[in-house]
Amino acid sequence: MVPDGFTFGLDLEPGMAWDTYLKTLGEQRAGDSLPADRVPAAFLVADIAGEMVGRASIRYSLNDFLAREGGHIGYCVLPAHRRRGYATEILRQSLIIARANGVGRVLVICDEDNAGSRGTIEACGGQLESIVEIAASAPRIRRYWIG
Repeated sequence: MVPDGFTFGLDLEPGMAWDTYLKTLGEQRAGDSLPADRVPAAFLVADIAGEMVGRASIRYSLNDFLAREGGHIGYCVLPAHRRRGYATEILRQSLIIARANGVGRVLVICDEDNAGSRGTIEACGGQLESIVEIAASAPRIRRYWIG
C-alpha cells in the first residue's frame, strides 16, 4: 500500500512482536491507553480463503481531525485484489460494526480523484455532503454521510 500512500498495518512498527501488536489493537478498540489524538477504533483485516485482501479501520467517534479529513471508516484493498467487489463488502461490514458500536450517521471520506472509492461509498448509500480542499498539495476530498 506504500505506493498509494497508505500503511496497511496501522500502528504496526518494524520488529514489533505480534502479541504486542494485538494487545495495542485491543486497547484501541476498548479506548484504553489512547494517545490524546486517538478515538476508540477497531482495526480489521478482510480475508478470502486465508489470504488478506484488505482492511478497515472503524472509529467509534470523531475528533477534530477525523471530522475534517478522516471519517468514521477508512478502508483499503490490496492492489492485487481490486475491482472484485471487496471494497464494497468491507465498507458494508464496517457499517454494521460501526452501528453496533453506537455510530448512527457515518462519515466516510475519499480523495476526489478516487473513482473506485467514490463508487464504493455511493453503492453503500453515501450521500455527498461536500468537496473540500485540505491542503494545496493534496487532492481535494469528498465527504459522504451514510445514515
